[in-house]
Amino acid sequence: MEQQMIQRYRQEIYRIGWRLQYRSKRTRRHECTFMDIRPAQRDEAEEMINRLSVEQLLDTLPAKGKVILQKIYLQEMTEAEVAAQLHMSQQGVNKWKQKMIQQLSQTANSQTF
Repeated sequence: MEQQMIQRYRQEIYRIGWRLQYRSKRTRRHECTFMDIRPAQRDEAEEMINRLSVEQLLDTLPAKGKVILQKIYLQEMTEAEVAAQLHMSQQGVNKWKQKMIQQLSQTANSQTF
């Protein structure tokens, strides 16, 4: 049962990340699709549990890494925009992003919720 929950959270985090990244890329390219229709609403309690789990995972990150991921995925900023705001190079932002995603993956794989 616990393994199933962990697997479900991993899948949900992966889906959220993929959707955010896709939406960000589409916005940057100024694409317009007919598939912008939202899927049917899921159970609110399940959605709240998933959000809390993601927040718990994000809280395990260093402050700078958390800020970078929030700006890229939640605020849909480009790496260049984040780099300019944080007075870093774009390559530095990319390395932080990759490192934080890897750390999230390791944390999700090793923790039980």
